[in-house]
Parts: sequence; C-alpha cells; structure tokens
Amino acid sequence: MRVILFSSQTYDRDSFTKAPRPADVELQFQPARLNLDTVALAERHDVVCAFINDDLSAPVLERLANGGTRLIALRSAGYNHVDLHAARRLGLNIVRVPAYSPHAVAEHAVALIMALNRCLHRAYNRTRDGNFSLHGLTGFDLVGKTVGVIGTGQIGATFARIMAGFGCHLLAYDPYPNPQVETLGALYLPLADLLAQAQIISLHCPLNEQSRHLINADSLATMQPGAMLINTGRGGLVDTPALIEALKSGQLGYLGLDVYEEEAQLFFSDRSDQPLQDDVLARLLTFPNVVVTAHQAFLTHEALDAIATTTLANIAAWANGTPQNLVDD
Repeated sequence: MRVILFSSQTYDRDSFTKAPRPADVELQFQPARLNLDTVALAERHDVVCAFINDDLSAPVLERLANGGTRLIALRSAGYNHVDLHAARRLGLNIVRVPAYSPHAVAEHAVALIMALNRCLHRAYNRTRDGNFSLHGLTGFDLVGKTVGVIGTGQIGATFARIMAGFGCHLLAYDPYPNPQVETLGALYLPLADLLAQAQIISLHCPLNEQSRHLINADSLATMQPGAMLINTGRGGLVDTPALIEALKSGQLGYLGLDVYEEEAQLFFSDRSDQPLQDDVLARLLTFPNVVVTAHQAFLTHEALDAIATTTLANIAAWANGTPQNLVDD
C-alpha cells in the first residue's frame, strides 16, 4: 500500500520511520504542499497523508480520487481544510488524529503568556546587544489574574489546569462544558461576559463557520483595555486586521500567535532571504508587545510520536476494513 505524506518535514520522516507500521505500507515523504499544482504527485497512491495547510478542496479531492487515492489520513485533529461533502461524494474516507499531546499545545500557550508578560523576547535581544537596561520590561504576577479559556476540550482543559496551578481565576466558554474544567473552579460564562472580565484570553476552539473571526473588532472592543490574547488554535479564529487596530489603540495590550489566517504560503519553510510579502503579518511583527511563532505549538517529541503512531494505526485499521477516527460531515 503506497502512502504519500505531503508537507512533510525532517521531523515527520524521523517519527514516521521509527513508528510501527504494517509491512506492506510504503511511505513517500513529499515536502511540497498538496494543491492543484502538486496533486499529480499522488497518482497511484492509495493513501494521501495531509497536514493542516494542504489544500483538500473539491477540485483537489477530485484529482486524488481519479488518480487512485481512496483514503485521506490527516496528521492533525482539525479538518476545517477538508471539503467533507466532496469527499463523501467521491467515496473518499477521511481519518484524523483526534488527540496526540494536549500538553504540547497548552504548554506553548503558557510559554507565549510568560514571554509576553516578562518581555523575554525583548530582553533576549537587548542583552545580546550589550543593553542591560530594564526599562520597559516590567511584567505582572500571574497569581490572582483572571484567565478566560475559549474552548475546553482536551487542550483547553490542560491549559486551564496549568493556569490554575499559577493561582489564576478561571473563566470558560464552550457550548459543551467540561466537568474536568469545572472541578478546577472555572466559571462557564457567555462569550461576551468572558471577554469583558478576563485579563488573559486563550483560544482553544476548532475553526468552523460559527467560530470564524470569533475575535473581531466588536469583540475586541468589549475586552478590558490592555488585555492579553493568545491563539494557538487556528488562524481564522481572529480577524487579523482588527488585531492591528486594537494594538495601535492600546485596547489590546499583548498578543501571542502561533497560528495565522494566511499562514499557508509562509509557515513551515525558511523565507529569511526574501522580503515578507504579507503586509498584515509584517505590520504585526513591528509591535513590541506581539510574539508570533510559526505554528510550532504541536512540535514536541511526544506529540510527533503520537501523531505518527495514530496515523499509521488509522491507515492499518482502514486497510483491514475496520476504520477508526473517521471524520464525518
């Protein structure tokens, strides 16, 4: 059985090569993103293994089905980039990795909070230049602060548990309250109330039509002046131009992003020798109270091992006629 992994990096090759897999599974690692220009590379492959920025729209899925692909194995929990209706029409099964390491993403969200609060990015650059001034580096104690958690699935619950350990007061928003989060003392509130009361807000919800641009000009205006916003979920959860206006006015005091709505053409590759063509992202990077990382929250040894193991197990189960972790529309 031939499997092609699009958007594969060195760490994908390492983790998939050492993970257990059926003897008849042949892996091909393809660093290119899957799109209409590269879909021909998947011809005569039974399985296409895709990542978050691969194009799985109807035209691409049609080409895959015509080329012999029968299974799309996602190396992610989210599937907002997949046209599920087209997949069903074409008879393509979609499987995913529903959970790999919630600690990886939750801990990265906390790292962004700590870096922004204690100005670690600015201090690092200063000391390397021989500047040991403390001017402008004042942070705040996390203990006693109110933290809003939007989305309380496995990652959100893990994040809430960590912040409870700092002594923070927890507010939560999710259509389906999590009893584990409630036992931490979290108070579930309507979204508008959470935004108005929280000093730190962290996004951990999936991207769908209801959550797209959940954070926009109107919702930013309801936040406490100087609040901190963290997004390790999906870039489309926030309206990025609205973030810039809120940063300029001071309404938003801190911003930590590991995801970006237009990241597909930028992230996961070295573009340091080229001018940055995205004017919105370029503007964001000029603010001293903004930290942007390139979708690395998932990148731990434990998470990579779990992604590889679960993905290969999904492929084996599908081949044996007992599919698991199927995505349905």
